[in-house]
Amino acid sequence: MACKKNNAKAQLEIYNRYYKAMYNTVYRIVNQPDDAEDVMQEAFIKAFDKLHSFKGNSTFGAWLKRIVVNESLTWIRRNKSDKYVDIEKVNLPELKESDFDDAIDKCRIEQILQSIMQLNDKHRIAMSLHFIEGYDYEEIGEIMHVSYANVRTIISRAKTKIREKLNVNVS
Repeated sequence: MACKKNNAKAQLEIYNRYYKAMYNTVYRIVNQPDDAEDVMQEAFIKAFDKLHSFKGNSTFGAWLKRIVVNESLTWIRRNKSDKYVDIEKVNLPELKESDFDDAIDKCRIEQILQSIMQLNDKHRIAMSLHFIEGYDYEEIGEIMHVSYANVRTIISRAKTKIREKLNVNVS
């Protein structure tokens, strides 16, 4: 691969191929357009520096997305001082996955995406990683450095907040 040999033309081709998708991923996590651009640039620099570690066990896009997500979360930790209550100490009712699916049937997708972007960082990141990026709870737990149960609770709470924002009543 020419990129591994620091071929600028090959790196630009990779950048152009993945730019938009990676920017959208970063933006959904950091929630600020200018910061998303900076984070994405840093992620590409890191990826090009670490190309030697890409073993081909997954697609290049998946490998790059993991770097982009990790770089976004690093930015959040460095630049946000929001304090959170330990989610494991909050007693919430168990919600069914189908409850959220029913809410989608009652609302326009744009409203739901807009509501996700208005959530606090932890909820927005978990929802974006699960419902938009397609990560499972275990993967999200690894990315966010929380337990599987914590991810379930975070996503459950985020769904409740979205329902409240959209005034969706689900039986």
